[in-house]
Amino acid sequence: MDRTVVALDIGTTKICTIVAEVGPPPDHAMRIVGVGTVPSSGIRKGVVVNVQEVTVAIRESIQRAERTSGYEIASAYVGLAGAHIASMNSQGVVAISRGERGIRPVDVERALESARAVDIPHNREILHIIPREFTVDGEDGVRDPVGMQGYRLEVEAHLVTGATGSIRNLIKCVQAAGIQIDALVLEPLASGEAVLTDVEREMGVVLVDIGGGTTDIAVFIEGSIWHTVVLSTGGEQITNDIAVGLRAPYNIAEEIKVKYGHALVEAVMPEEVIRAELFGQEGYHEIPRQFLAEIIEARAEEIFEMILKEIKRSGYDGLLPAGVVLCGGTANLPGIRDLARQVMGLPARVGEPQNLRGLVETLQGPAFATSVGLVQWGIHHDLPQQPAPQPSRGGFKVPTWLKALLPG
Repeated sequence: MDRTVVALDIGTTKICTIVAEVGPPPDHAMRIVGVGTVPSSGIRKGVVVNVQEVTVAIRESIQRAERTSGYEIASAYVGLAGAHIASMNSQGVVAISRGERGIRPVDVERALESARAVDIPHNREILHIIPREFTVDGEDGVRDPVGMQGYRLEVEAHLVTGATGSIRNLIKCVQAAGIQIDALVLEPLASGEAVLTDVEREMGVVLVDIGGGTTDIAVFIEGSIWHTVVLSTGGEQITNDIAVGLRAPYNIAEEIKVKYGHALVEAVMPEEVIRAELFGQEGYHEIPRQFLAEIIEARAEEIFEMILKEIKRSGYDGLLPAGVVLCGGTANLPGIRDLARQVMGLPARVGEPQNLRGLVETLQGPAFATSVGLVQWGIHHDLPQQPAPQPSRGGFKVPTWLKALLPG
C-alpha cells in the first residue's frame, strides 16, 4: 500500500464515506477497506438546508467507515452538486520565453490562470478549471504540451462555478464533523471517473446521474469535459408523484417505487397488481402495477426531455455517438434505459463501478457511482505526496493527510 484515499459523497438521499488503500504507481491499485452509508438529512436538491442535521449525518457516516476500516479519518475528497452549479468555457494565452527549451508545467499553469481571469458574480466561486485542448504556435488539438517547443501557448478550458453561500455551508458542515477537505469535486465529474470508458469519452458521451434531488449532466468529447449542468429534479420527484397519485405516505411510495416500479407501461402485464397501505384505507389496498408505471414513466420522460433540451442548448447534441450513460439511484428502475433511448434518440446504457476489490458488496450498482468516482478522482487527479499510514493506539493506523480546504 502506498497511501489512503477517503471519499465523502453528500447526497440528497444518502451520505456515503469510502476508505480505500491505494497501491504504488503506475497502477495505483485500489482496495476498498471501509464503507459508511447513512440516510441523508438536512439536504434538499443537493444543497444544505440544515447545517446541524447534515453535520450529524456526516459524522455518523465517517464513524461507520472508521469502524469498518480501522483508520482514523482526518480529511476526504468531498462531492458537490446542486442547481447552483454552472459552467462556461474560457481561453487563456501566454508567451513562452526561450521557447527552444520547451514548454514546462509552470507554463501550463500560467495558461490556465489566464483562462481563469473571467468576470463572474461576486457571489460565485470557480470550482474547477479543466483544460480541453491546447494550441502551440497555432497548432491546435494538443492534449499535453509539456516538452513541446513553442513561443505561444493557448488553452481552451472548461470552468465550473458554484454559489459561494452553498459551497461555504457544505464546507462548514464537513469541518464541523471534524473532517478537512482535500478537494471539492463536482459530482458528475466524479461519477464519470467510475462508469465511463476511455472510448466513450473520446467518441462523445453524455453522463446522466439521476440522484435523489438533482440530475447531474456532463458531456465528454475528445477525451475531455465540454459541458456540465445540474438540474433540480431527480428520483424524489418520482416518489412524490407516486405518493400523490396513490394517496400514500412518502415512505410507502418510496418502498413501492423500489420494489415494484417500472419506467415503461408497455412492459407491465395488465393483470399485475401490488398491495399497499394507503391514506384512509384500512389494511392493504390493491393497485394495478400499470398505474404505478404510468406515474413513473410520465415523470421520467419529463426528466429525459429536460436533459435532451439541455444537451441541445449546449450545441453538442450531434457529437455524441456513444450516447447516454445513466447512473445514480434512479438508474436502478427497470426500463429506465429503454425509456432514455426512446425519448433522447441516443444509445443508452446503465453505468456501474467496475473492477472493485475489497468491501464492495454494498457498492455495487449505479447508485454508488459518485462515491466510488470520488476515490478515483483523488487517485488520478490529485496525487498528494503523503506517507503511508502509521500504526496508532490499539493497532489502528492513522494516515497523514494533505489538507487543502478548497480546490483551484
